[in-house]
Amino acid sequence: QVQLVESGGGLVQAGDSLRLSCAASGRTFTHYHMGWFRQAPGKEREFVAAVAWSGTNTIYADSVKGRFTISRDNAKSTVYLQMNSLKPEDTAVYYCAADGDLFTTLKTTPFSYAYWGQGTQVTVSS
Repeated sequence: QVQLVESGGGLVQAGDSLRLSCAASGRTFTHYHMGWFRQAPGKEREFVAAVAWSGTNTIYADSVKGRFTISRDNAKSTVYLQMNSLKPEDTAVYYCAADGDLFTTLKTTPFSYAYWGQGTQVTVSS
């Protein structure tokens, strides 16, 4: 299995940028597609972005398309989420997750990911 630790969250103003990191340990990092999800208070966990094990394919939620970029550095076993033009509605706890099923397309549902980090808080003030 794989262990995931997120970092990089914080309090920023609308329009600012943040880069989240998720460091993986344990099983070989390239055995997993990786995703970012977020959960705001009182809301369900929602998909943000995902990247294939090779880094060549990515998908995004419509709400973040054009503002957020997911990437991974397999040599460092780390996945990133670059968040630009942040909005107050981006405020949430952000989680990274790992999906070990490499034979299907990138997934957007939380139950498709077997491993999760503890989350990092992102707060965007208006």
